[in-house]
Amino acid sequence: MRRDSVFRTVVITISDRGARGERIDKSGPAVEDLLREKGFEIVGRQIIPDEKYLIRETLLKWCDITDLIVTTGGTGVGPRDVTPDATREIIDREILGMAEAMRYHSMSITPHAMISRAVVGILKHTLIINLPGSPKGATENLSVLFPALDHAIEKIKGDPSECAL
Repeated sequence: MRRDSVFRTVVITISDRGARGERIDKSGPAVEDLLREKGFEIVGRQIIPDEKYLIRETLLKWCDITDLIVTTGGTGVGPRDVTPDATREIIDREILGMAEAMRYHSMSITPHAMISRAVVGILKHTLIINLPGSPKGATENLSVLFPALDHAIEKIKGDPSECAL
């Protein structure tokens, strides 16, 4: 699909240790590099702790000025893994197929993928994608979505064209 516009994107790393400066964020830059390679414009970058209220506030802050928000981290089953919960609390609609596609693909790489709780959804006119916190997992999961990503964002933004091929 030939894109008519550049999609404004923000990448948010959700990590207690990263936010405190105790860990160098590698997943955020890896995701940014992949998105830039695919023609997305990175308009923001943040590292925040695993706090539900802060995740919600950050997503809400960016949704009015971006087409795509990509988060990394906090998608597992640990006590501080609350990214999917915060995302679900504010999205208007969930896109189950995209999250299922990421998990399905990841299962061929690691059985740990079955405990991913990553969410993909729509907030107003912005697509939000939760990715795992490891650089490898984040880029592999995001790569799975590229064949449908432009089309999904265009439709969310109101593209009236027919979907039939």
